[in-house]
Amino acid sequence: MKSISPSLSLLLSVLMMSCVSHAKDNLPVLEGPYLGQKPPGLTPEPFMPGIVTTKGFDDGGVFSPDMDEFYFIRKRIDNNKFETVIYKQKNNQWFETVSIEPRPFYPFFSPDGKTMHLGKQYRERTDTGWSEVKNLGTPFSEINIMSLSASLKGTYVIDERHPEGNGILRFSRLIDGKREAPTPFGNEINSGTRNSHPFIAPDESYLMWDGIKDNGFGNVDLYISFRQRDGSWGEAINMGDKINTDAYEAGPKVTPDGKYLFFVRNMGSDKFEDVDIFWVDAQIIEMLRPKE
Repeated sequence: MKSISPSLSLLLSVLMMSCVSHAKDNLPVLEGPYLGQKPPGLTPEPFMPGIVTTKGFDDGGVFSPDMDEFYFIRKRIDNNKFETVIYKQKNNQWFETVSIEPRPFYPFFSPDGKTMHLGKQYRERTDTGWSEVKNLGTPFSEINIMSLSASLKGTYVIDERHPEGNGILRFSRLIDGKREAPTPFGNEINSGTRNSHPFIAPDESYLMWDGIKDNGFGNVDLYISFRQRDGSWGEAINMGDKINTDAYEAGPKVTPDGKYLFFVRNMGSDKFEDVDIFWVDAQIIEMLRPKE
């Protein structure tokens, strides 16, 4: 079974001038935090069944730092095309907007909310909204980045798509205002294959990603590594049978308020026709932290 994540191979542009956007009026009224959904416990649950999580391909699931926007990608069953779905909250009520683009997206936001990362590209927050798409430039332009995650210190963690699927994770720190060249993590992170879709905690206390390792459950699983006292990274920990199955789990990310972990799971065949967005109480992360 091949591990793919179509949504994260996109990451090229946001709300292109050629896209077609429209708001849907036939949805139920959604009010309150998390689009009005009852939060899950320590067992993962589909997010917004029948609305966000459907019998089709639904990928992503990311809130903006102010928690007033929610982004994900949907592959329409009727025409087999991808679309970016954005829920925006106004006066405690959520409204859906759909962008039909040649290449849909969902962003990775910097913790301070000032930057919308799109792989090699990004947008900056302005007084009137988001800037035009900008490029990170060299040396990032030389790496086939699917996902970029950033910490409060400005550290970037990136993946790389290889034709053979054996990508690695790299980090790039911001030192005295200067950006370091991306450096591969050690074998504690980059062992196994298909290491991708990283999420670094805002305080850099842990790193999550997906990959295939010898202690996995049969396919791509979610893994976590905790920062050690000496600044090094601990061995990769499989996130366990409540998160991982013998199917494909990928794309971990924690909500900006730190309360919930989102990820995706392939519920269908090798063709990825049914991918669902799940969420679970982020306390499960602390349960995996090694006891000192």
